[in-house]
Amino acid sequence: MKRQYSILYPNFEGVEYKQLSEITCHDLALDLLCKKLTDNNKELKLIKEIISNITADPRVAEYRQEVFSDILNSPDIRKRMIELFDKFEFIRNYGVNHLKTDEKLGIWHLLRRMDELDDYINCVESMRECFSENEIQSEGLKGFKNYIDELYHAANFSEMKKDIASLKIQSSEVKSVTVGINVNDRFEATEIGLISINNKHYKKSGIVSNFADALSAKQKIQDGTDWNGNMHFHPVAIPSDGEGLIGDIIGNKTKIGLAAMAGMAGVSSETTAKIAEGDGASNLTLYLSNIVNKMLDMLVRKLRDTLNKYSDIVVLNISHIIPEFIYYIRFAEFVEKSMEDGYLFCKTKPSRCDDVLMKANDFYNLKLALTGTGMKDIVTNHLEFDQEHTIYILTGANQGGKTTVTQATGILYLLAQGGIYVPAASFEYKPVDCIYTHFPADEDKTLDLGRLGEECKRFKEGYDLCTKDSLYLLNESFSTTSFEEGYYIAKDSVKALSKKSVRTIYNTHMHKLGMDIDELNLENNHAKVSSLVVRSEEGNRSFKIKVAPPEGMSYAGDIAKRYGVTYEMLTEGL
Repeated sequence: MKRQYSILYPNFEGVEYKQLSEITCHDLALDLLCKKLTDNNKELKLIKEIISNITADPRVAEYRQEVFSDILNSPDIRKRMIELFDKFEFIRNYGVNHLKTDEKLGIWHLLRRMDELDDYINCVESMRECFSENEIQSEGLKGFKNYIDELYHAANFSEMKKDIASLKIQSSEVKSVTVGINVNDRFEATEIGLISINNKHYKKSGIVSNFADALSAKQKIQDGTDWNGNMHFHPVAIPSDGEGLIGDIIGNKTKIGLAAMAGMAGVSSETTAKIAEGDGASNLTLYLSNIVNKMLDMLVRKLRDTLNKYSDIVVLNISHIIPEFIYYIRFAEFVEKSMEDGYLFCKTKPSRCDDVLMKANDFYNLKLALTGTGMKDIVTNHLEFDQEHTIYILTGANQGGKTTVTQATGILYLLAQGGIYVPAASFEYKPVDCIYTHFPADEDKTLDLGRLGEECKRFKEGYDLCTKDSLYLLNESFSTTSFEEGYYIAKDSVKALSKKSVRTIYNTHMHKLGMDIDELNLENNHAKVSSLVVRSEEGNRSFKIKVAPPEGMSYAGDIAKRYGVTYEMLTEGL
């Protein structure tokens, strides 16, 4: 069996993936981003699962970005692939309900399976045409084109195409069935039987008239089972919910759209099925299937034998790759629209060395764009990770943009490693093996341990998992206790992160932690700690960051001024 092909997970040796936690996905606003990509819950879920499954292998990031570039630059591929997904049922559901074509399945299931294979044939042909007519550069899509070509030229494909075409011709000749229903003394249906298989549809005038009318006049009740030709066909719709007893056919002619004739001639024990007492009309297809299987024995056998030859081909060859195309297409639509609206996006440059762990120029937090802030109102920044700047202690005024910068850094890595263009002018980086976040928890998650206890427990869990190839983002960690206690815990945490050489941004109001950089670096020979500040220009927030000592502002005073509770503001006018 030919192996599955992937445009997201290349077949490189030694690649390991890690799944981001739900907490980290929440802290990086991943749910908000995915909702901007699609309003389809199934698509939203699969996109989130894909982008939050990351690897530190730069080959994967490069492979994905090349595929994304092709899809972004080819609206025709996007349009034609989406039309394919909408057209074919088995693709629209991202895979078929796989049915084993054995003796237990009847003609209705076999015909459904045949339609799925017919869709598969048309899909392969359409994909082959699409990728032959569009110029592609990426290794991933070139490989997929070759994969489709191999499927198309495989011996079993042409053979299957002929077999399915032949089966569809034979099965299409079945246009209607004539059914007889036997009743008991209480006028309840007891047996249903097939009289004939027809190559024409019944018309409203013809074989059977309204059965209720036939019974209204005693002289019309027929002696015996020989048909005298005086009844006419009366089609009645089957309700979509399938409720009601089959016995209701007799008294209520709104239950079944078949030629119903009590005691029809030619209904033998070989082509009748007992109707269990109390069974509903939803079981009618099951009874019919048993009968039709016997009447169409040769066709059923041919269907079953043919479909057995191709029982696994749809699931293994095509349906698994549809979510991967959906992932790229939805992101391409989003990035294209955002760039048209003036937002800045760029290709990324994955690095394989430790000299450049990250170099981001004019980056911004994508969440600002998602919430409607125009590009002209967004402040961009520059930030680097390297051997001299591995851990940042980020301080600054309240509401000055510390959390925005911290979150933006995580989003950059998440998008880049997912192969997507990032919100920046340029972005060079060494991929991370996972992203860990330590943002304030919801109130209800701190009831058992208390806020500080919950923070300590959560930090320890992340620290135990992170490596020198990880990214750890801390937002106001250990600020729920007194300054002395919080500073003591925060200082030990930073020293421990330095020993592991974890890329870290720790934004905090504890500017004393930023002022103790020299002491922190003196005590270890590992990754260097730096002070990063949000600059203040004449007391106003600039939302610009720079590597510098803390500005020594009174953050409590800043908050007090914001809400008008300084002494001067409170007593003004008294």
